[in-house]
Amino acid sequence: MPEQFALFDLPKMDGPGPRFSAFHHRIWTENKARLIERYLFYFVLITRHGAYIDGFAGRQYEDKPDAWAAKLVLESEPRWLRNFYFCDRDSAKVENLKKLRASQIPRREKEPKRTVEIFDGDFNQAVNQVLKSEDIRDRTATFCLLDQHTFECHWRTVEVLAARKPNGFKIEQFYFLATGWLDRAMKGTKNYAVLRAWWGRDDWAQLRSLKSYEKAEVFCARFRNELGYRYAFAFPIFSRKDGGRTMYHLIHATDHEAAPKLMERAYRQAVYDDGGFEQLDLEFENLKAREEQ
Repeated sequence: MPEQFALFDLPKMDGPGPRFSAFHHRIWTENKARLIERYLFYFVLITRHGAYIDGFAGRQYEDKPDAWAAKLVLESEPRWLRNFYFCDRDSAKVENLKKLRASQIPRREKEPKRTVEIFDGDFNQAVNQVLKSEDIRDRTATFCLLDQHTFECHWRTVEVLAARKPNGFKIEQFYFLATGWLDRAMKGTKNYAVLRAWWGRDDWAQLRSLKSYEKAEVFCARFRNELGYRYAFAFPIFSRKDGGRTMYHLIHATDHEAAPKLMERAYRQAVYDDGGFEQLDLEFENLKAREEQ
C-alpha cells in the first residue's frame, strides 16, 4: 500500500483544471445515470464482456425512470456485460431492483449468459461478499458505481475495491462526490465517526477550506497516490440544463489507458448530445487494434 497521502502534500493547483462549457440538454439528475450508461456502452465495445457493481443501486427518483443507472445499464445494448451486482439497504428499493431484474427480456441467441445478484444491506458491509464472486477474476473488466448521497460510502470500501484484483486492471470506480453541498453537510453532521469513516482519516475538516474543484482534485490525488490507480479525473455534474452550480463531481479511477478518453467522450455525449459517433468509431478501431497486439 502506498504511503498515506496527506492533504497538505498536494501540489499547488494553478486553476480548476479542464473546463466544460454549459450543456444544452437534460438536468443533472438525469445526466448522472446517462453518463454511466454511455461510458459502459463505449467501453464494452472494447472489452466484449464485463462485471458491473452498483453499491447504492436503488432508484433515487420515482418520477424519473431514465435517471436510474441500474435500469439504464442493465438495458443497454449490446448486452455484453455478463454479471451484475446490485446492493441497497432500503427494503423498498431492493424490491424495485428485484422487479427490474424480473422485467428483463429473455436471452437472445449468441448473447452471453447473464446473472443479476441483489444484496439487501449496507454496501460497506456487503462489498466483501460481492467480491467473493467467482465471476470477478483478475482479467474480468469490472466497474463499480458508488452513487452515494453524501457520506454513505466509507473510504475503507473504496480501498477494498481497489485491492481486489492485484494481478490485473483494478476495478474501475465511479465515485460521486457531493461537492455542491459538502461543506453544509459536514457542518451539520454531529457524529464525527460518520465523517471519519467516509474520509478514512481524522483530518476531514481540512476539506472545508477548499473550493469545489479543489475537493475533487484531492480525491483524485488519493485514488492515484494511496490506491495506486494510474488515472483519476473529476467530471462536473451541474444543477440545471444551462449549467448552474456544480452539484457533484464524478471521480473516475481506472488503470486502462483507453478509459479516460472514452469517459470524456461519454461525458460530452451525456450532457451535450452533440453526436460524434463517426470519430468514436475510428477511435474504437484504433483501440481494438492496440488491444490485439
